[in-house]
Amino acid sequence: MKIKPFFITLTLIFGIAKAQTGFSNDPLNAVFETKDTDNFWKAFDKIDTSKENPFTEYVKDGSPGVKGFMEFRIINADSLYSQVKKKKTDYLKSKNVLAGIHQKEKRTRAIYSALKYWYPEAKFPPVYFVYGRFNSGGTTSHDGIIIGTEMLQNLDGITGLIAHELIHFQQNNKGNESLLKNSLLEGGADFVSELISGENINTKAFQYGEAHSDQLYKEFITKLKANDNTDWLYGVSKKDDRPNDLGYWIGYKICEAYFNKQTDKHKAIYAMLNIQNPLFFLKESGFLEQYIKEYAKKNNMKSDDFFKE
Repeated sequence: MKIKPFFITLTLIFGIAKAQTGFSNDPLNAVFETKDTDNFWKAFDKIDTSKENPFTEYVKDGSPGVKGFMEFRIINADSLYSQVKKKKTDYLKSKNVLAGIHQKEKRTRAIYSALKYWYPEAKFPPVYFVYGRFNSGGTTSHDGIIIGTEMLQNLDGITGLIAHELIHFQQNNKGNESLLKNSLLEGGADFVSELISGENINTKAFQYGEAHSDQLYKEFITKLKANDNTDWLYGVSKKDDRPNDLGYWIGYKICEAYFNKQTDKHKAIYAMLNIQNPLFFLKESGFLEQYIKEYAKKNNMKSDDFFKE
């Protein structure tokens, strides 16, 4: 599945918003909002005839998605107006990009329903399609998932993106800040989103990880306790040819191993979305066990001591 780069970086750049009590408990009632795109094109059509800024109304009457896109992105109606006048041709390329959105909405609701089966406590954030200034493909806010529609060339990968972000809204992971914690956060979102959607949005990292697994497993256990994501999440030092975000891959592998070991799969998903101690979760998964034993022996320590903070 082909994914545009901004999809993958959505969470990385803007962080994770926790589920609100106002979100729907029913997958069929979750909001899938495109009215802001209609309002944008109404304003766009007035550019050459209106004496005033037509995007003032777009901003004023915008959904929570537009409001969540203001800081650092839209900025204000004047900034948007100036950018649209400069890049009219580029904006026009996305005018019909949402033509097939209703089919994607149906698919998204099916994904939401699958999560409800696996995790009955799930909350379902709204998905807002808005227009910004070509500086962000999307973000999450306390109000939901926001997609920068002008950045879309097509709808390929949109349901996989939404599924991944949906899981972040459910997660309540605790523990010391570390590479392991962050890898479980991202890899857990990938594992559960793939379970409910059948899609994985990080194929490049997964392909590289599988091809270099032995080397990467040995490296990861030396770094997993540190609060340093270098070369594993959100960027690379270019010390080798690795792609970004191998932490997604190894976090997925740990979660997969944990899931496969548990008899009660529903409890496994609950535990995965509510990790209290990342090191204990790793131990329970049994993943990397042989590598950890070898590392402990080499460093004159007991294997169980490896899992202490």
